[in-house]
Amino acid sequence: MKKAGNKYQRFFYCWIFCCLPFFVNAQGTRVSGKIFTERSAILPFASILVKGTTTGTTANSDGVFFLDLAPGEYTLICQHVGYEKRERSISVGKDPLQINFVLREERLTLQEIVIKPGGEDPAYEIIRGAIQKRPFYKSQVAAYKCDVYIKGLIKLKKYPKTFFGQRIDFEDGDSSGNKIIFLSETLAKYAFSQPDKQHIEVTSTRVSGQSNGFGFSNPEVISFYENNIKLTRSLNPRGFISPIAENALQFYKYKYKGAFFEDGKQINKIEVIPKRRYEPLFRGTINIIENEWRIHSIDLELTKESQMEFIDNLKIQQLYVPVSKDIWMLQSQTIYPSANQFGFDAYGFFTTLYSEYEVEPGFKKNFFGRTILKYDSISNKRKQAYWDSIRPIPLLDDELRDFARKDSLEKLREDPAYLDSLDKKQNRITPVGFVLNGQTFSRRSQKRSFTYEPFLKTVGFNTVEGWNIRLAGTYEKYLPGRKLISISPVLRYGFNNGHFNAYVTGNYRFGKSYVNELSISGGKRIIQFNNTNPIPQLMNTFNTLVRGYNYMKIYETWFGKVQYTKGIGEGLTVEGALQFQSRRPLNNTDTTTFWGKSENQGNLTPNYPTEISQSNIKPHEALVAVITLRYRPGSRYVELPDRKINIGSKYPLFTASYALGINNVFGSDVQYNRWRFSVEDKINFKLAGEFSYNFVIGGFIGKSKVELPDYQHFNGNRVTTATPYLNSFQLAPYYAKSNAEDFFSSMHIEHHFNGFLTNKIPYVKRLNLRLVGGVNAFFINKDNYYYDFFVGIDNVLKIFRFDYVWGYNEQGYFDQGIKIGIKAFSTLFEEN
Repeated sequence: MKKAGNKYQRFFYCWIFCCLPFFVNAQGTRVSGKIFTERSAILPFASILVKGTTTGTTANSDGVFFLDLAPGEYTLICQHVGYEKRERSISVGKDPLQINFVLREERLTLQEIVIKPGGEDPAYEIIRGAIQKRPFYKSQVAAYKCDVYIKGLIKLKKYPKTFFGQRIDFEDGDSSGNKIIFLSETLAKYAFSQPDKQHIEVTSTRVSGQSNGFGFSNPEVISFYENNIKLTRSLNPRGFISPIAENALQFYKYKYKGAFFEDGKQINKIEVIPKRRYEPLFRGTINIIENEWRIHSIDLELTKESQMEFIDNLKIQQLYVPVSKDIWMLQSQTIYPSANQFGFDAYGFFTTLYSEYEVEPGFKKNFFGRTILKYDSISNKRKQAYWDSIRPIPLLDDELRDFARKDSLEKLREDPAYLDSLDKKQNRITPVGFVLNGQTFSRRSQKRSFTYEPFLKTVGFNTVEGWNIRLAGTYEKYLPGRKLISISPVLRYGFNNGHFNAYVTGNYRFGKSYVNELSISGGKRIIQFNNTNPIPQLMNTFNTLVRGYNYMKIYETWFGKVQYTKGIGEGLTVEGALQFQSRRPLNNTDTTTFWGKSENQGNLTPNYPTEISQSNIKPHEALVAVITLRYRPGSRYVELPDRKINIGSKYPLFTASYALGINNVFGSDVQYNRWRFSVEDKINFKLAGEFSYNFVIGGFIGKSKVELPDYQHFNGNRVTTATPYLNSFQLAPYYAKSNAEDFFSSMHIEHHFNGFLTNKIPYVKRLNLRLVGGVNAFFINKDNYYYDFFVGIDNVLKIFRFDYVWGYNEQGYFDQGIKIGIKAFSTLFEEN
């Protein structure tokens, strides 16, 4: 079984995102100290800046800071959101220097502010000024680069003993509460050019307990000068509205809290209040500089009422500093996420330092390429002494212990006997795994594992085999250099027709920069006429036994297949396959086993696509070669020392395939040319939701001999559970539109409103339900077409989606019904 610790840590990483900080010169004398409030309380994450430079640091969560400075005279500036700035002049010699700061809470003045009854709060005039200047400050700096330091920590207050039947063990020997489950730090160089070009070079990164880990190293700069603040899609795909967005006055109320002064500038403190609950809005305070109307600092938060998913609260603190007379840049940013989900109560912080700004650096022509984030080859190999000399934020005692303990545990995990003892505890069959999920049994000391499919996918019924049993599993073995070998045997026996089928698939994954894969399979198997197997065995069993609809149409074949997939780079992937099938028809052998109403038993049909054929196939052979090209222009990459990872593009995915039925080779009886071209993408309209589409055209050329399995098939759906929304027709018969025509076209479009509209409906908005709607259509000519359209509600209890669908064809109205999408246990409704 996979490491439980890693498994449940990933549960939390899905709601964490990254931010950035800075790089400090390790040479010189150490200046250190601690920061307090005037009540002697520790003040965490305050910023310390060397006046006249962009060199600085941030205190840790215990208020401790340090800087390494060359001998000389300096003025240190200490700041924190909500507190008065403090300056202290120091003389740095050869000996370490200790200096503490005490910050007072901001003394706000309200003098000369008179609000008449029914009059407008003066905050609105300030906010209007900030809104008017927002586009200017958003694009004021055309390009810049800086050094970055990122530190992230997640702790658990409490957690359940089991999760979905799986015992939770983080394998760190600590069963107490308030435990660290993630700790990382990163040093990087960040470069940006308008409007959205960026390049990050990670010089060093470290993850507690993972010597080969890379941590969170993508400095996602949160700019409140944007109209829409996009954090991560998992929090809210609509994004969140900035308090100074061009339409902010429609969403926020503002209250003037007073002003304070820094370096002769008046800083206005404005309270930000959402006008309505359950909108993607912030609350808190934003500080605006008088007359300049630029952001000075921010202290804002998001809650569940902001339509967030996965986490309960997210607090963001930012502080801007001048880097020249008229340019202010972000100097520090700290994000505090917290969540209490499924019994896991977690909280933490991600603090970011920015330093050594260089504005308008004059980047070379091709500086910004396809690689957005690049890790140095030794970025995660740095020694402890290096980090002690370069780290700008001191580690706390429990953080030091966490690094030491988990580093020791990682070395212990190199002991085969220790790994075997962990596997012995975890490799236990659980009821949930046996019935619903399937389970993985690991032998980590040998880097191998075996996974078996759940019981609900093992036993089934159809009218050809009667009751049948299908035993399937996958053996995996990891090899040096990210190579992987997997072997997946399948054994199947039909109790009524007495047929035994067995086949095996072997995969070899390899490649340095891009993933390549070689797959070889062969044997004897049962397969649906539509070889993509659109009808899950579980749903076919239910519908055959209870409703009398034997939707699954199958034949038997001896086969052999070779497939090779190669990542070329620049968004291009090439795939080639050659398959031979010796196909044999199968007929119904059991039409009497039935559990439903007797009148429904007459719904049973012969075992072939009766919509397009009057008889079953004849025994024949087919040799088919297929080549497929997938291309997404503008693809961007994260470059690790040993590979590149495609992180997507703003452009669509183009897919072209060509299939050749080869005649008279190995006795092949087929002869045809079939082509297909598709374009698909998702477009985020932010507050208005997300629009997805998949447009397809295709057809046959020179079709001398085309058998039923070689037709162009479309994924219909006659069962209650929904099929893939952008690749199927939710009410269409499975084979009614299968064809060998010269040309066809189809489209699948849907729009997820992601809370837009539904957040206006009482009670519904509390549940964060999301409206969805769309259309699926197929067209050959005016006498042969089909379309269905649907409206639905998504995010029901986080895992369900309900759609009401209407279907029409060339004869008019066809059918209507409800489809249920299930995110959890979705593999149960997939057929291999």
